[in-house]
Amino acid sequence: MANTAASPRSHRPYDSKLGIVTGGSRGIGAAVAARLAAKGCNLLLVYTSNSSTELTRNLCGELSSLHSIKCLAVQADLGKPSEASPKIIEAARRLHDLYNPHKPFQIDILINNAGVSSNQHMNDERHGKIQEVEFHRVYNVNVLAPLLLTQAVAPHLPTNRAGRIVNVSSVSSSIGYQGQSVYAGSKAALEAMTRTWSRELATRATVNAVNPGPAWGDMYAAAGQTFWNINQPYVDAAPLAQYNGEPEVLAMVGTDAERFDRTHELPHGKFSRFQNNRWSGEKDQVYSRSSISVFSCG
Repeated sequence: MANTAASPRSHRPYDSKLGIVTGGSRGIGAAVAARLAAKGCNLLLVYTSNSSTELTRNLCGELSSLHSIKCLAVQADLGKPSEASPKIIEAARRLHDLYNPHKPFQIDILINNAGVSSNQHMNDERHGKIQEVEFHRVYNVNVLAPLLLTQAVAPHLPTNRAGRIVNVSSVSSSIGYQGQSVYAGSKAALEAMTRTWSRELATRATVNAVNPGPAWGDMYAAAGQTFWNINQPYVDAAPLAQYNGEPEVLAMVGTDAERFDRTHELPHGKFSRFQNNRWSGEKDQVYSRSSISVFSCG
């Protein structure tokens, strides 16, 4: 469960704003949701599996009670992006009507956090060849889903450049981990789209990407010992490895990413990486690097 400690009531910069968090039931998504709620943001938490229904609804209830916000949970299968996007927008409209029914529908913040992993070598001795179905499984969730959802959200962003979109990528996009042809490629694609969106949506929103190293959770646990062994040399090279892997700390970076606004831009756009060598796997003290990639266009 995310840390939902209340922030001072006086510091609520997101009062009356609406934020969407995909993969909002647990881990990084739940931690990001908790931070946004503490700042007064009304939230739509998107989850996929039936097993996450109770968890997400309970989190919504907890955040609503603790921070006096409106929060809805919506089940949408991001593996079927063309079906998920309209369902999410419809739920966002319902949420907006709960707290601001007399004003035009607006989505202020989108956190594209949901993702699936894939760890398989080409011509893998144990698992065989990478199959087309695996490629599409990963790219549907990690690439096509954020594309179609961002496209659906775009017309509803603020018109004063106050919108914020944060895409959760991975250091895998640039490190070149063995066995991650599919996963790393999908995250590199997400970052490429982030650059494009920062230009296309420059009059409505900033668009940023967060590149976390491993944070302990279901996805990292499922990666298994082979990947942990491959990752270890990168872990050992991280000089400031003092973090114990809590998603809440990564969420702090993720929610702060939307603060990189016009003051951080160059006239023809900017792409910066801020290395933060403090991330780890919680249970076995696995450390790696994380970064924020800021893609904004003025």
